[in-house]
Amino acid sequence: MALDGCGLVCQYVIFFFNAIFAVLGFALLGLGLWLRFSESTKLLFAINGSGTFAAGVILLIVLGTVMLLVVMVGEYGACSKKKRALQLFSVLLFILAVAEITVGVLAYTNREQVGVKVVEFYNSIYTLFNVTNDLGLGVTLLFIHELFHCCGVTGIAVLETVKETCPAPKGFLENIAMPTCPGVLSDFFVYNAPTVMGVFIGIGALLIIALVCTIILLKQIKKDHTAASARYRAAY
Repeated sequence: MALDGCGLVCQYVIFFFNAIFAVLGFALLGLGLWLRFSESTKLLFAINGSGTFAAGVILLIVLGTVMLLVVMVGEYGACSKKKRALQLFSVLLFILAVAEITVGVLAYTNREQVGVKVVEFYNSIYTLFNVTNDLGLGVTLLFIHELFHCCGVTGIAVLETVKETCPAPKGFLENIAMPTCPGVLSDFFVYNAPTVMGVFIGIGALLIIALVCTIILLKQIKKDHTAASARYRAAY
C-alpha cells in the first residue's frame, strides 16, 4: 500500500519521534536500573526504601519503560501500517501528552515542594558518593554540576569533598567558592518554574504533533483500504 506525500511525511515524523523517544527511554531506564541495582546504591534502598531517592529511581524506571513501550508500538504500527497498532499508539500518545502538560502545571504550582524533593535527591547521591566513591555516582554528580554550574553542598574549594566532579571556575572568586548545588537547584525550580512548565508543555506539544500525524496516517490507511475493497468488489 503506497502512501501519498502527506502520509509519507507523517510516517517519517513518527519514525523521527520514535528515534528520539527510544534514546531518551533507554537513557532513563538504564540510569534507573543502575541506580536501583548497583552495589553502591543498595545500601540506600535498604535504609530508606520509601524516600525521595527511591521514589526518583522508580520514576526513572517506569518512565523509561513506558517510553520504550510507546516506541515499540509506534514503530510497529508505522512500519506495518496496522490500524490496531496505530490506534493504540495514538491512545498512548494522548495519555502521555495530557500527563506531560499536567505535570508541567503541577510542577509550576508546587515549585517549592518540587525544589525540596530535587534537593533531597541530590543530597542522597552526594552522601552516597562520599561513602562509596562509586564511579557511576561520580558521573551523575559531574553531570549535575556541569549542567547547573555548582559544586557540592559547600562550594568552598578547600572543604568540598567532591570537588573533582565540579566544573571549571568562572572568574577568580569561584576558585575560592562556587555556588552550592542545593541552593542552585532549589532556586532553579522556584524562580524558573515558568521555564520548567514550558519544557513540559513543549514536550506535550511534540507528542500532540506525533498524535496528529498518527491520525492522518490512520485516515489514509482507512481510505486506501476502502478504495482497495471497492476495486475488489468491482472486479469480482
